[in-house]
This record gives sequence, structure tokens and C-alpha cells, in this order.
Amino acid sequence: MNPVHSLLFYTAFVCLLCSRVAVAAPPEIPPPEIAAPAWVLMDHHSGQVLAERNGDKALAPASLTKLMTAYVLFAKLKAGKLRLDDDVAISPQAVKTNGARLFLRPGTTARAEELLRGMIVVSANDAAVALAEHAAKNEASFVMEMNLAARALGLEKTSFVNATGQDEPGQVSTAHDLARLTSALIRDFPEYYGWFALKELTYLDITQHNHNALLWRDPHVDGVKTGHTRGAGFCLSASANRDGMRLIATVLGARDDAARVSAGQKLLEHGFRHFETRLLYAADVPALRVRLWMGDQSMLPLGVRQNLFLTLPRGWHEKLHARLVVRQELAAPVQQGQVMGTLALDLDRQPYAEYPLVALQAIGTGNILQRTIDRVQLWLQ
Repeated sequence: MNPVHSLLFYTAFVCLLCSRVAVAAPPEIPPPEIAAPAWVLMDHHSGQVLAERNGDKALAPASLTKLMTAYVLFAKLKAGKLRLDDDVAISPQAVKTNGARLFLRPGTTARAEELLRGMIVVSANDAAVALAEHAAKNEASFVMEMNLAARALGLEKTSFVNATGQDEPGQVSTAHDLARLTSALIRDFPEYYGWFALKELTYLDITQHNHNALLWRDPHVDGVKTGHTRGAGFCLSASANRDGMRLIATVLGARDDAARVSAGQKLLEHGFRHFETRLLYAADVPALRVRLWMGDQSMLPLGVRQNLFLTLPRGWHEKLHARLVVRQELAAPVQQGQVMGTLALDLDRQPYAEYPLVALQAIGTGNILQRTIDRVQLWLQ
């Protein structure tokens, strides 16, 4: 469905829209019964939370911590500060780390790519520590980078003390923060995301399997991470992609593996059955072109800065109406990205949401002849 456009040119109306609070809301759809103290179901593209329970409660994240460990390491790969073929020295500290492991040997080396896969697929703690030490000299310095990345991503209730997810005071996150982190990892590093779908890994002639049972149960699930400690319980952040719609289900504190798998599966199925996500406007694609006066070009393309996705209950997109509201008599010069109007969405004939309409290109002031012609045309109007 392409939203119906109506173009209005009244400055006063724009001011009214900018101050208006969204009041329309589709009906609430009751979520399934979930046997876990905290969970979130979120759409990846729109970022909308579709259902939650205690989504912002700070809890121990267990090995979901490694989502951030991976995020920081992927960023270093992209920046050229880490290479997949780096030889990583294995320290006694890495080998002594408790929990899941690749059975690394102190004094040896391993390729960074092998350690990354081991950390992702089998949640190897020794691999995570070895990579942290290689990337930042020691684990403590690497954890500082993890916390800086958390702040940059807006994960306000997340704090890391180690790179593995082992229980320590101050090692906390929320289901909401971890869902957003999962989404950021998928968005920012698609070239590495496929590793989270690997079902097994063989290293040093030892084959270990991914603990994410949803990879076997649901062909649409392609990641991402499980975790378990005594303090955190059984945790899961799972993602599935069905017909172009990607959902993320994050579950914290389940009583056992069966409970977290059931919770993740129920949430994903609930989302796909009852909701639909559509791209309303693409980033940097003109939503409309408006007359620009006094410029070296006469038409100004307007649109949105980022892809505008919207998730609604199935059947409700047909009740959506978009109005593109622009000030009267726009004049050059205009900077790229400058806000020039408002995209107002009405749902079922009620105000729902607003987004800024921005200039998609810069247009400078026209020459004397162009400006004179425009003044005459404006005078004749």
C-alpha cells in the first residue's frame, strides 16, 4: 500500500502538526503466555516493540554479552584494526576462563576468524578472552570499549564487567537493550551475521553444536545467541526473517533450555501471525518535489533521512494516510538535510506519528536574472 499523499502549503498548519502528540493506536493484541521473567518482541526494521514483559528490568545477560563482544570486534575488523587472519596469542588467563570453551592451549596461537566463530557458534569463553586481549591488550580495556559502544547505541541500562557474560556484580542488561543490540549487529555487520546461523563447529578435532535449538526447529530462524549462568538463568536472543519481515525475540531468566526455546518460538510466531511491517518511504528517494524560489534550481526534492518502516497489526496498513506538509514559498539557499516540512501519518483518521521532511540536496542562491524572474512571478501570484 502506498500511502495517499495530500500536499498542503500552510505554515501555520505545519506548526500545529509539529506540536501535536500522537493519539491514535491500533488495538492491543494479547501476547502468548511466556514462562520467563523478562522478554521483548521487536521488529528489526521499524524498531517497534510489539510485546514485552519487564523489558527494561536490569538482569544478568549471561553469554548474550558476547553480542557486544562480537559487535566491538566486528567494528575493529571494519576499521582495519583487526584482521581475520591475525594470529592471536593464547594466554593462561584465556585458558583458565570457566564455561564453554574451544579447549585452547596456553602458549599457542589461533587465527582470529577461528576464535570468532568459536565464540559465536559454541559461546567459547576462552576464545572471547583471547580475542579481547588481542584487540585491546587486556580484557579490562576491551570491556571499556564495550561500554562505550553500549552508550553510543543508546543502551542506557547495560553495563559490562567482562567480555564473556559470566556472573559478576555490575554485569547487567535488559531484554530491550539486548534486542536493540541484536538489531544493531544485524544492521551494521551483515557480512558476519551468517556465522550466527552455523549449527556446529569443529576445532582441534572436537565438534561442538550451537545451543540455539531454534536453528533446527524453524527454517526462518537465522541466529543469534544463547546464554546461561546460575545467576542469569537461560537466556536467548533469536531472530527470524519471513517474507522480508525480520523479528527479534529476546528472553531473559528462563528456568531451563526448553522454556527459553519455547518462549522464543512463541514470540516469533506471534509476531509473524499478527503484525506486518512495510516500508513507507525509502531514504534519499524523493517523496515529493516542491517549488523553490531564488535558487539556481527551481525544484527541491524532499524526503526522509532514513528508511521509514512501520509495523502495524495485520489489516491496519490500509487505514494509514500520509500528508506531506511543506512551508509556503520556500527560498534558497537550502542545505542538504535541512528540515523543510513534516510527514504526518494518520491512522484510522486519527493523528498517529510525525517525521521531518528534509531537503535531499543542497541548492544555492540563483543569479541576478533567476532571482529577478522569481520576484516577478511571486508578485504576479
